[in-house]
Amino acid sequence: MALSTQTLNFALAICTKKLSSIGDLVRSSAATAVLAAFANNTPLAILRCLLGLLIVAAVLHPSSECQIARPDVTTKAIAQFERKPLQTTSLGDDIYLLAGDGANIVAVADRSSTLLIDSGMESRTSELNSAVFSATHRPITEVINTNWHFDHTGGNEWLHQAGASILAHENTRKHLSVDTRVEGWVYTFPAAPAGAIPTTVFQDEHTVHANGSTLALKRYEPAHTDSDISVHFTEADVLHTGDTFWNRNYPFIDYSTGGSIDGQIRAAESNLAKVSATTIVIPGHGEVSTGKADLTLFRDVLAETREKVAKLKKQGRTLEEVIAAKPTVAHDAEWGQGFQTPTTFLTWVYQGV
Repeated sequence: MALSTQTLNFALAICTKKLSSIGDLVRSSAATAVLAAFANNTPLAILRCLLGLLIVAAVLHPSSECQIARPDVTTKAIAQFERKPLQTTSLGDDIYLLAGDGANIVAVADRSSTLLIDSGMESRTSELNSAVFSATHRPITEVINTNWHFDHTGGNEWLHQAGASILAHENTRKHLSVDTRVEGWVYTFPAAPAGAIPTTVFQDEHTVHANGSTLALKRYEPAHTDSDISVHFTEADVLHTGDTFWNRNYPFIDYSTGGSIDGQIRAAESNLAKVSATTIVIPGHGEVSTGKADLTLFRDVLAETREKVAKLKKQGRTLEEVIAAKPTVAHDAEWGQGFQTPTTFLTWVYQGV
C-alpha cells in the first residue's frame, strides 16, 4: 500500500528537522532520497531512508536532542497505522471492533445506519468504510472522535462528505481548526479541511442513542491530550477509553495539547472507577480486555515509572542517564514493541516530573 501524502509530509518534516544541524548537504540528500523513494512507490525504501539518515544524524551530531531523536515513533506509526490489516470482531449487541487502522475503531449498527467511534487514518478511510459496511450492512451516518489526533480523525472529511455528522469534545474542534504543533512528533499539523471539523461539540458530557443503547460521552481532565473523551455503552457495559488506556503498550503523551503523565495516571484511575468485573474495555491501542486487571496494570506501570523517573531526576540525572538506567526494563519486552519505545516513553515521563 502506498503511503499517503500526509504521512510522507509528516515523515519528511521529521527527517529534515532532525538533520538540519548537520548542514544543507545532508538535509538536501534526505529530502531527495525520500522523494525519490516516494516517486518509485516504494514505502519500505522511505522507511529505510528515514531510519538510516536519522541514525547518521545521531552519530554525527550527538546533542541530547539527537540522541533521543524519535525515528521509531515515525517509522512504527507508518508501519502499524498504514500497513496492518484491518480486523473486525463482534463484541455483541451489534457492536463491532475494527482494529489495525491506527486507533481501535468501534462501529454500532442501528436500524438503518451505523455510528462510528473514531475514523482512523486518512489514507485508509475507503477501506475502513467497506469493512464497516461488511459488518453492519448499513451506511455510516455519525462519527464520534475520542481525541483530535490523526489516527482518530483522519477519516473525518471523507465520511462527512459521504453524509456523516461528526461529534467530539470542543478541544478536538479547536485543534483541528488551526495549525497545531506537536513537539513530541516535531511536527505542525496543518488545519484540517472544513469537512473534517466536528459538526457538534460538547464540554463535559453528552448522550447519544443508537440501536436501543445509551452512549454516555464524558470528557477526561487533560490526560493523553486535552480533548480526550470516553464512550460508555451503559446497557451493554462496554467502555471505549480512547487513548487514556493503551493495553500493554507504552502511551504517547501529547504535552503540546494538554497531556501529561500525571493526567494520564488520573485518567487511568477514572477508568478503573467506571468498570466492573464484567465490563468490556476497549483501549485506544492494544487488545480489548474485560474487567479491571489490565487497567490496573496500566495504572501501576505508569505510576511506578513516574516514581522512579522523578526520583532519578531529583538526583540531578539527565534524560540520557535516566534512559540508561532502564527503569522500565521489567516491561520493555512486551510494552515497548508498539507505537512507543521505552526511550520515547521515558522521555514523556521525564518531561512531566
